[in-house]
Amino acid sequence: MTKTDSMIPGTKVPVYWKLGQIPAGFGPSVASIGNFDGVHLGHQEILRSVVEEARQIGGRAVAITFDPHPERFLRPETAPGLLTPLEDRLRLLAATGIDAVVVLAFDQELSGLTAKEFVGAVLLESLRVVSLHEGGNFRFGHRAEAGVSELAQLGAGLGFRVHVHEPVCVHGMEVSSSQIRALIAAGDVRRARWLLGRPFAVRSNPARGRGVGTRLLVPTVNLAPYQGMLPAFGVYVTRLTVGAGEAGSRTFAAVTNVGGRPTFEGAGFGVETHILDFEPVDLGEETPLDLEFLMRLRGEKKWESTEALREQIMKDVGRAKRYFRLARD
Repeated sequence: MTKTDSMIPGTKVPVYWKLGQIPAGFGPSVASIGNFDGVHLGHQEILRSVVEEARQIGGRAVAITFDPHPERFLRPETAPGLLTPLEDRLRLLAATGIDAVVVLAFDQELSGLTAKEFVGAVLLESLRVVSLHEGGNFRFGHRAEAGVSELAQLGAGLGFRVHVHEPVCVHGMEVSSSQIRALIAAGDVRRARWLLGRPFAVRSNPARGRGVGTRLLVPTVNLAPYQGMLPAFGVYVTRLTVGAGEAGSRTFAAVTNVGGRPTFEGAGFGVETHILDFEPVDLGEETPLDLEFLMRLRGEKKWESTEALREQIMKDVGRAKRYFRLARD
């Protein structure tokens, strides 16, 4: 989506790209501020409380987020890969039931605001926030000067409530974006799914120059270069939706290889998906593809021959078919 769009695609949830776009008299509102990368179970729990309180007081539930991610502006050389690029993040935020999203451009001006200046300009003047929900590790203001205790002090003086939420834990793991990134970087998409509350997925388009036309007649799809995070090199059980978010979309069981395909000299990096239950389907260069990673089968390796690779692929396909068969039972 572009930054002139006023609604998150497929929803009736407005997105405000500048404070000046927020209608006069907006609010009262209940809000949460965050990067919301992944919109994981911890984020969902906080936003559920935001929506519930907003309904109780007859106000609006608002998520306030940033673009780019603050780390990408402040420390681009060490900034993490994102679990959810902005368009996906907005779609997932809308699904929580909130009434609006504010996307603040994280730039020199915004990063220079003190905590009190941020509260005054964003929370009070623009959104008329009466209640704020945050996790215990939330920090904001110039050089992250303020945490939730300072936020509560500001709220007490300026007339808004602050609710601090305990971390959500799943199978003994604290849910956080950094924890999920670490799991995905290790290829552990199974446990990442526990913390996200859904399979880790990437949304892209078919790679150009791979024979993509108006009809896909072979059971292999290569993803276009993707700017967000991808799991560790290896072979995965996946689910591919062709035409994601569109009428007539099709979803297929699949096996996907992420990596450099070292058996083939000069093949280079790629995300190549083999559809198991293939049927010809419309596929152009702009067709949206949604690829869900369900389970890691193995790491990537260089095989001594194409015959050996072909034999291993048949084993991978067999294990993937068994996965889907058991999932149906």
